[in-house]
Amino acid sequence: MRDYFPVLRDKSYFCTGHYGEYTGMILKRIAILNYKNIAQAELVFSPKMNCFVGHNGEGKTNLLDAVYYLSFCKSATNPVDSQNIRHGEDFFMLQGSYEREDGEPEEVYCGLKRKQKKQFKRNKKDYKRLAEHIGLLPLVMVSPADSALITGGSEERRRFMDMVISQYDREYLEALVRYNKALQQRNTLLKQEAEPDAELMTLWEEMMAREGEVIYEKRRAYIEEFIPIFQQFYRCISKEREQVGLHYLSHCQRGPLLEVIRRDRDKDRIMGYSLHGIHKDELEMTLGDFPIKREGSQGQNKTYLIALKLAQFDFLKRAGGRTVPLLLLDDIFDKLDAERVEQIVRLVAGDNFGQIFITDTNREHLDEILAKTDRDYKLFRVEGGNIGL
Repeated sequence: MRDYFPVLRDKSYFCTGHYGEYTGMILKRIAILNYKNIAQAELVFSPKMNCFVGHNGEGKTNLLDAVYYLSFCKSATNPVDSQNIRHGEDFFMLQGSYEREDGEPEEVYCGLKRKQKKQFKRNKKDYKRLAEHIGLLPLVMVSPADSALITGGSEERRRFMDMVISQYDREYLEALVRYNKALQQRNTLLKQEAEPDAELMTLWEEMMAREGEVIYEKRRAYIEEFIPIFQQFYRCISKEREQVGLHYLSHCQRGPLLEVIRRDRDKDRIMGYSLHGIHKDELEMTLGDFPIKREGSQGQNKTYLIALKLAQFDFLKRAGGRTVPLLLLDDIFDKLDAERVEQIVRLVAGDNFGQIFITDTNREHLDEILAKTDRDYKLFRVEGGNIGL
């Protein structure tokens, strides 16, 4: 993997927010109809900073989730599409008008009717496969739900890796789709009461091993590049008070994956599912020499998560050909002391970031950010699903 971080030794590179010239996709306007608690909204955004203030439960997160949906073809908070339709309505619609760095427009449309397949269009043309859309509109979202990265199961941490790598590496995304298909088929054979067809079992195991080793190598290379920039962001926010780590564990580290998968086939038959493979990969998250899940305070955990996501942002920007992702910051200042808030404000107000969307219940946090930047901005108020200036 090429070197995305050529100036890691320069601490000011991170803490000042001045990282060189990058260009990015800008979301100029969005139209929302019947999405969650938002009945209707048509908003024109600042190309730099967009702030949303309001009490909890008013719709701030739902607005960010609509922006997220247009990038990933799904909600960040609810994977059941039909449950994102506003109560009492039969459909939702999202439409985003973007502008590329070269000035060319991009129109992205999503519509979903109950009990029907969702439509996703780019410039009025339907996608053959939704996977073709991933990576067109790179985006990083930081939200309270990220706490699951620390407290949740290993699938949350695998999803974190997948979310980043899939946005800049199409081969990875396709390998992941093929691996999951093979895994599903093998598990179906393992659940059969009769002895599975040996040739079919071999076919799916070979496919799992082939695609799994591609995925492993790309994850390993990504984490190797990612760790130092994540640690530098953490040191910057915490003012070097603590040391953090990230360690990638995989069954591929035990030898050829095909051998590892086949080794416990009898045990897999008893359990009814595959016990080995890259679907069991893990990221160990540490504070000092101990798991942060056990040792970290609320503030340390929050700092860890924000550092992870800012490093994710920076990695995507470099890996994506100097295209700046959209950055969505949802209520990120809660549980942080004033000093850490100030460090984060200094980071996000710098030139490193492109278009930013920030929500908070505390108007003071947003005023502090806006006071530290001379960038163009818009401040929206959100109440009962209504969004206005």
